[in-house]
Amino acid sequence: MIERLENNTDIIVAAHRGLKSDYPENTLFAFQKALESEVDMLEFDLRLSKDGVVMVIHDETLERTTNGSGQVSDYTCAELKQLDAGAWFGPVFGGLKIPTFEELCRLLAAYPDVLLNVEIKPSPHAKEVADKAVAMLEAYDYLPRCVFTSFDAEIIAYIHDKYQLKTQGFPAELMSNFVNGPDGTYSKMWAAGISMKLLTPMIVKDFLNMGIKPWCYCPDIDQQVYYALGCGAFLMTCNNPRPAMRIRGQIK
Repeated sequence: MIERLENNTDIIVAAHRGLKSDYPENTLFAFQKALESEVDMLEFDLRLSKDGVVMVIHDETLERTTNGSGQVSDYTCAELKQLDAGAWFGPVFGGLKIPTFEELCRLLAAYPDVLLNVEIKPSPHAKEVADKAVAMLEAYDYLPRCVFTSFDAEIIAYIHDKYQLKTQGFPAELMSNFVNGPDGTYSKMWAAGISMKLLTPMIVKDFLNMGIKPWCYCPDIDQQVYYALGCGAFLMTCNNPRPAMRIRGQIK
């Protein structure tokens, strides 16, 4: 099913941390709503708890998206599960929890055609997160649906070299541990995520010339979607996927 991404002219819409514009990011509720909206891909973020459980949460710390404080990695899974991961977004969402990666995998079983953008957040435990994520995705038979993402070039190289899986990195200036040269980081990237601030026809052309698929984030209004398409970026990771999906329907 990853073949859907091979064509650089098919419009593919990914939901950034679930339906992030309307619901608390990286919660099962936000993912469920994104899946119900029939997006092509889910993007989500993985970190490790103190006791080695892969959790779905973006930030290194808990303050922004939960009622907790401190480092995610300083808490066990059971302790993280006691936190509220929804009320910060609105009182109606109070009681939502930080999902484990396995909980998300179980949710995805009902959506076999949805692609997965698996982001490994930079941390001292990132390789362990990658190993555990790959093992779980393999157990669920989801690997053919996956592209693995990181802002840490060392993790991109690790996943590429150890598992020969498809990776998505970013322009060099946004990545840590970036390696230049013909055998460097770009040689291990299947796709590149380009922010709307950096997106131009020239950067798209540069990545295409390297054989790297130019994707973009986050075109959330009509003007941004049309600009991304004009630049040649046909996979769009969106906080609000509705404009991109509507414009795709009009183009078809």
